[in-house]
Amino acid sequence: MNNILAALMFFTRLPFWKIKTVPEESFKHVVSYWSFSGWITGGAMALVFWGASHLFNIEISVILALISRIMITGALHEDGFADFFDGMGGGRDKTGILRIMKDSHIGSYGVLALILYYLTVYSVLSSLPKEVIPATLLCGDTFCKFVCGHIINLLPYARNEAESKAKVVYSGMSIKEKLISLAGGIIPLYFFPLEYVWALITPVAIFMFLILYLKKKIGGYTGDCCGAVFLLSELGFLLTMAALT
Repeated sequence: MNNILAALMFFTRLPFWKIKTVPEESFKHVVSYWSFSGWITGGAMALVFWGASHLFNIEISVILALISRIMITGALHEDGFADFFDGMGGGRDKTGILRIMKDSHIGSYGVLALILYYLTVYSVLSSLPKEVIPATLLCGDTFCKFVCGHIINLLPYARNEAESKAKVVYSGMSIKEKLISLAGGIIPLYFFPLEYVWALITPVAIFMFLILYLKKKIGGYTGDCCGAVFLLSELGFLLTMAALT
């Protein structure tokens, strides 16, 4: 429970810290429980869309759903996404990439990446049948976080702990944590329409490609990479949903 609470504290802005104080060690395991934060963020998007769709058209409902996740997470993943593209776009080697990614100022690559990302997500979600959008929002969030959480098992951390933005280096998953992460990502699929099941392959493929890319470029991962890998995998999931539709 300490590790789950730590994950919810780390990946959301909701006041879970009021429930109890968790030990510092628990924050090294938050990625293992990342998929459970998706129950909150993905669930919130699904509920907001469902409620808003009774008052507004699909386009407005999609925007409100996306805003709800940004508010809950404090744009945590978007911040990493922008830093990732700034680093990969502007850095010539590992040292340069990591230096740019650590800079809190957003650059042109990050701005353009965020604009194009949300334009694509908005267009894709708006093109889906209204009745499948809530399940898409919930399952895409949780499943992609489960998949992308394995980045800590396949790559070493690219910095040392002192240079980490969060001042913590994540621990690799134990067998128990892998099963818990699997449960967090798989259980919400109960609500996922079977005719779109092939969409679940795309985020896995994108994740594996990005693992190879990160290994070549910086020899590991950073917290920013986690956010970027998640959003890119989720984008691939949504694009496949649209193609199947």
